[in-house]
Amino acid sequence: MFQKFSSCISVLALVTFLTACAGPGVQPGEMAIRSGVVEQVIDVQLKSNHHPGVGAVVGGLAGLGVGSLIGAGTGRDVAMVMGTVGGALAGNEIQKKYDQPVPGQQIVVRTGSGVLVSVTQPGISGLQRGQLVYVEGTGDGARVVAR
Repeated sequence: MFQKFSSCISVLALVTFLTACAGPGVQPGEMAIRSGVVEQVIDVQLKSNHHPGVGAVVGGLAGLGVGSLIGAGTGRDVAMVMGTVGGALAGNEIQKKYDQPVPGQQIVVRTGSGVLVSVTQPGISGLQRGQLVYVEGTGDGARVVAR
């Protein structure tokens, strides 16, 4: 009994220690926000975020499914192969439309502390030089929004 109680206390102490070591940080749902002034806005083209080949794979699977509904025996096998090849080709062609570059902007902001921050984000924000803005988040998740 004492050994079981001692084990529970040890686990509780370890959990408390690890929690304390984690320390305060940004909690889930919280976001770092800095204020500043737009110094420069540059229009850019961003790569599409679609993964290459996904259209062909999805199209091939759809074609395989449709082909399996046709005929029986050898005819069904031929329909499945033809459906897979045709679906893959069609899926690849459809995906090409979505692989086009996306318009975006690189926005340089001078924060209140005088530090320059550059954020590249998709879309046209309508921000202009000298405008007061907030920089929300950090790293790849950062966005610049009007104040």
